[in-house]
Amino acid sequence: MTVSVDHFATVAELARALGPDTRVLAGGTLVMRDVNYGQAGAARLAYTTDPALTEIRAEAGRIVLGAGVTMAAVSARPELSFLAPVARQIGGPAVRSMATVGGNLFAPHPYGDFATALLARDGVAEMADGAARPLADLLARRAARPGFVRAVSLARPQTGEFRFRKVSRVKPKGVSVMSMAAWLPGAAGRITGARVAYGAMAEPPVRVAPVERALEGAALAAAAIARATAAATEGLNPPDDALASGWYRRETAPVHLRRLLEERAG
Repeated sequence: MTVSVDHFATVAELARALGPDTRVLAGGTLVMRDVNYGQAGAARLAYTTDPALTEIRAEAGRIVLGAGVTMAAVSARPELSFLAPVARQIGGPAVRSMATVGGNLFAPHPYGDFATALLARDGVAEMADGAARPLADLLARRAARPGFVRAVSLARPQTGEFRFRKVSRVKPKGVSVMSMAAWLPGAAGRITGARVAYGAMAEPPVRVAPVERALEGAALAAAAIARATAAATEGLNPPDDALASGWYRRETAPVHLRRLLEERAG
């Protein structure tokens, strides 16, 4: 199957050109693999060199990452130090120099570790048409190709509020058996507004409301952690794949969640 490649000067031009036969090309870490194996599912690739896609800026307590920002760029920016450990666990140096924030949002299971972290950071997708969509909604509908993501806005955490854990067969760069991210803001020693997300435990990355409820209003101590781990897989049906069975994921998720909540946060 022949695949054409078209360049557009701006995000707006690319967004107008999108259709059911078009896939967006950014870093290409997954798209080009599909093209090489004849599995692109589209006759056309579209890309843009609009510099707006690689911007990183701060806005009213939030950080905005352009969809074209790479994992290597995330790792290199001091103001993104809370996300750097997540970015550094995505592939090796060659992959991190190409893999993008926007591409990771649409990376299928078992990929999407960075999307999991953004989901736990109360992420909001800024679309090319100017709309703002919560990441939970975007991820749930991503198979329908809901539009072009221009940037992602996320809450900036205080020191010690955010933590991330990746479980893989090959250390430290393997594909995830599961990933977990937690944002645990608080006041007076109590958690307020807990956000917990899993990757590779469903398609796509998901927030885990039962765990969030178990932590809300509590001190991060043994009793609250026990309640959270008891609810670790409530309402989830983890997938079977070549990495692990759904049964294995269900059985081990409480263990990894407990370790995540007990570890020293960055």
